[in-house]
Amino acid sequence: MKALRICVLGGTGFIGSHLVHRLAGLGHSVTVITRRPERHRDLRIDTSVKLVQAAPFDGEALRALFQDSDAVINLVGILNESGSSRFQTAHVELPRAVVKAMREAGVTRLLHMSALNANVNEPNSRYLKTKGEGEDLVHHAPGLAVTSFRPSVVFGPGDSFFNRFATLLRLSPPLFPLACAGARFAPVYVGDVVEAMVRALEDDKLAGQRLELCGPEVYTLQKLVQYTAGQIGRNTLVIGLPDFAARLQGHVLGLVPGKPFTIDNYYSLQKDSVCSTPALIGLGIKPRSVEAIVPTYLSDKRSRAQFTRYRATSRREG
Repeated sequence: MKALRICVLGGTGFIGSHLVHRLAGLGHSVTVITRRPERHRDLRIDTSVKLVQAAPFDGEALRALFQDSDAVINLVGILNESGSSRFQTAHVELPRAVVKAMREAGVTRLLHMSALNANVNEPNSRYLKTKGEGEDLVHHAPGLAVTSFRPSVVFGPGDSFFNRFATLLRLSPPLFPLACAGARFAPVYVGDVVEAMVRALEDDKLAGQRLELCGPEVYTLQKLVQYTAGQIGRNTLVIGLPDFAARLQGHVLGLVPGKPFTIDNYYSLQKDSVCSTPALIGLGIKPRSVEAIVPTYLSDKRSRAQFTRYRATSRREG
């Protein structure tokens, strides 16, 4: 495949950083749009990666950057609303601005990150509703060749799933109360998600498709948290909360700084995050399992170092 010029929004995040490294390794020229380039020097792998300071809603800046691109990748998303970060802004208004700038710049290829269960008709979860609205918006944009990706929970080095639960478990007493413990997931490895995006760039036949990305196994949330405890050497008993207590936890923790769990998270977890039509095998990708990958990063010195820094920060803020 010829080297492409690719513009990435959300390239400094968890999935984005893995994707940028992969694209650069394949010889593509990657431009990462970020508000604060100085915070992400680790992405300056070589001259093939440029960090450009720009606001994501600056239509003129987007149009100028897109004019030099063969494809655009939008990975921007938030799990919780806080301050000026709103679901509607991140999941709907930003894709609308991207589509507008792409059409003005004459770029037609777009890869868009959505989510499993994204649905514009979702009655309760604002996260899933706005994700669905944004996904429909880009697919219905005239003149664009769009592939969207709908992953289950994504894991890998630097993730906010296993690493976050590891931190919480290290701080918890022997009993760990868990909301929505019976929710089911098919966790997908970040490397497999990245590879699916690379395949989509290489195959124009994937334009117009909405690809569901899942790992090889389905687990309950309780089993995943219990597995995490075992990986970090904690003899913790994970206890599922009854529904009324899970709702209450969502309301209460949604008021805590950092919003570790919200009522919108509760509503999202009422739908199992498993694929009805898994796409990875059809793309020629053998999905890797939690058991094959998670021990390589959750139990190592980096994980313990992250926990030490978290504790030190907590003491200072306290």
